[in-house]
Amino acid sequence: MTKDIAQERLASSPPISLLNDTIRIQYMENTGATLGLGSNLPREVRFALFVLLNGLISVMTLLYALKLHDLRLMQIVGLLLVASGGLGNLLDRLFNNGAAIDFMKIGIGSLRTGVFNVADLLVVAGAAIFMLVSVRYQKKVTAA
Repeated sequence: MTKDIAQERLASSPPISLLNDTIRIQYMENTGATLGLGSNLPREVRFALFVLLNGLISVMTLLYALKLHDLRLMQIVGLLLVASGGLGNLLDRLFNNGAAIDFMKIGIGSLRTGVFNVADLLVVAGAAIFMLVSVRYQKKVTAA
């Protein structure tokens, strides 16, 4: 939904600056991975990496989260966030000629992130939650 809004309202607009330019809302179609890595690869290779491999990893993550019975609730939540973000970017690429629609950028002065989207946030947040809970749980198991 956020990508549709970005495509409809931001594609032909200049960047929007918020909070003293800490947040920039700007439209970008990313044919590569994070920060555009791989955008110069041949179309077939990009399709294999960013559509097929993304789909496989997202589905396997989803199945892992739903099938393993010894995961903590927050680990499952983390994995579901990762799978959701991955599937969101996968659908985006399928419906936009292999490009993911990105529209947010944050930073202060010249220190800035690349342009990203909500699906990217879900992947990062989910991975962080999963890792933090896993490390915490592992420490409890080791201490016992």
